[in-house]
Amino acid sequence: MTDCIFCKILNKEIPSKFVYEDDEVFAINDINPKAKKHILVIPKKHVKSLNEVENFDLIKKMFEAIRKINKQEGIVDFKTQINTGRGAGQEVDHLHIHILAN
Repeated sequence: MTDCIFCKILNKEIPSKFVYEDDEVFAINDINPKAKKHILVIPKKHVKSLNEVENFDLIKKMFEAIRKINKQEGIVDFKTQINTGRGAGQEVDHLHIHILAN
């Protein structure tokens, strides 16, 4: 998708430091953090929202990445959050999971 900020970050059109990357997922720090550590875990494949997920192996892969990121970052206590739709606070139309930790 050409106007998606996450796709632009993935394609190096917008500079960003990746916290984590594998074949299917990447993670970045949120530019407007809501916690001391606020990391976004994003699939490389553009999927608009949780409502459009067809293969739930992708969700499994995202949660596996969260475990790796938390270990890497020394995060023990955290919450995850998925916003689906504008009314629920989804600001970017590309599926992502928030890791929030203090």
